[in-house]
Amino acid sequence: MALKNLIRGMIGLLVAIGPINLWSANKAVKRAEHAARVLSEVMEAKDKAIPQELLSRSHCVAIIPGMKKVGFGFGGKYGRGVLNCRGKEGKGWTGPSAIRVEGGSFGFQIGGSSTDVVLLILNEHGKHKLLSSKFTLGADASVAGGPVGRTAQAQTDVQMRAEILSYSRSRGVFAGVSVEGATLRPDSQANMKIYGRKVSAKQVLLGEVPSPPSTEKLTTTLNKYSSSEHR
Repeated sequence: MALKNLIRGMIGLLVAIGPINLWSANKAVKRAEHAARVLSEVMEAKDKAIPQELLSRSHCVAIIPGMKKVGFGFGGKYGRGVLNCRGKEGKGWTGPSAIRVEGGSFGFQIGGSSTDVVLLILNEHGKHKLLSSKFTLGADASVAGGPVGRTAQAQTDVQMRAEILSYSRSRGVFAGVSVEGATLRPDSQANMKIYGRKVSAKQVLLGEVPSPPSTEKLTTTLNKYSSSEHR
């Protein structure tokens, strides 16, 4: 009897604390929190930050924390991350839409087992392509390694023509790298975990779905390091 009462008590406790720990147990939400941390750490780097002017110009930002490599050095990659775009009329940021990234070469990993990747989408055409069911970097939109440094300017011919600027960080080393050939696609299951219901990537990235409180840290971080209105 005592054992039965103990089991009932434990079940009751789990039911009571379940809703409180729902977000913390949600891997998709944790991935958004990790993305916020990656962006904050990158932007706080003294000499290797993404130029804030470029982040402020961006229509969308994709962050893939802990991209895993398949093979050694240059080779295939696989990762899951989040994508945020400017809200309606270019003001503020939408909530995150979960994405999967596969294939391509994300630069030499300097012996690391995983790489953080940040993509800046600089124009409306790149944003439009991201709304499709499958998007290939370098094929559907031009991509180039982005410049680093707080006062760096993306003034080279390649960077001026590029629709997407790409960066990666492995073992603390941060630089612009080529990511051509990688494919991005929506992660519908992760979006369902973030928003608690079925939503499309298009609905999220067009600002038709409110950003959930569980991902507020990422939205706050984006607002902190970029202007509140697209320029």
